[in-house]
Amino acid sequence: MELTVHGKHMDVGDSLKTHMQQKLEDINEKYFGRAIAPVVTIGSEPHNFFKTHISLTMGKDIHVQATETAGDPYAAFDGAAEKIAKQLRRYKRRLRDHHERLEQLPGDIAPILIKENIIETLIANDEDETSKEPEFPKEPAIIAEMTHKIQKMTVSEAVMRMDLAGESAMLFKNSKTDGLNMVYKRSDGNIGWVDPQAAEMEAAE
Repeated sequence: MELTVHGKHMDVGDSLKTHMQQKLEDINEKYFGRAIAPVVTIGSEPHNFFKTHISLTMGKDIHVQATETAGDPYAAFDGAAEKIAKQLRRYKRRLRDHHERLEQLPGDIAPILIKENIIETLIANDEDETSKEPEFPKEPAIIAEMTHKIQKMTVSEAVMRMDLAGESAMLFKNSKTDGLNMVYKRSDGNIGWVDPQAAEMEAAE
């Protein structure tokens, strides 16, 4: 396991790095058992607090992350690591089954650009540029851009991966229909599921 540690406004000593390495290796061996690429970011916060963020990439683009703040750097890391372990413990069996199934698939859909969990679709604008319609407010600033591979999975697997990654939405290719679907966290705490293909079929009936 190759561990990457970033210190923000502090030096991360060898003793703490060794503690992180051993802790994450134990978690990996207990709950997943395959190579993972953990990244730990730890930094000092106001009022003598320390904040740790752990991000793992395991298997076939499975992302898990957690954050913890405490008055001691070891406690901050251990708290975040325990959250990671809790997530992996919750999905231990399903993660193994999910990984094995994905390894048998022929490949992925080509990556698409995702900006803050919003799919940017380029639409040709054929409207008259001289239109006197009032201008819309400026769009909010995009904080980050990243490219994701859209993989084939079931709805429940997509919900699992969204939960593990701490994301608010997950785009995936439905293994039953081969169509692009999305699951997302609703404001009422439930999970929403968007299936455009099903909506088109209902509209055609």
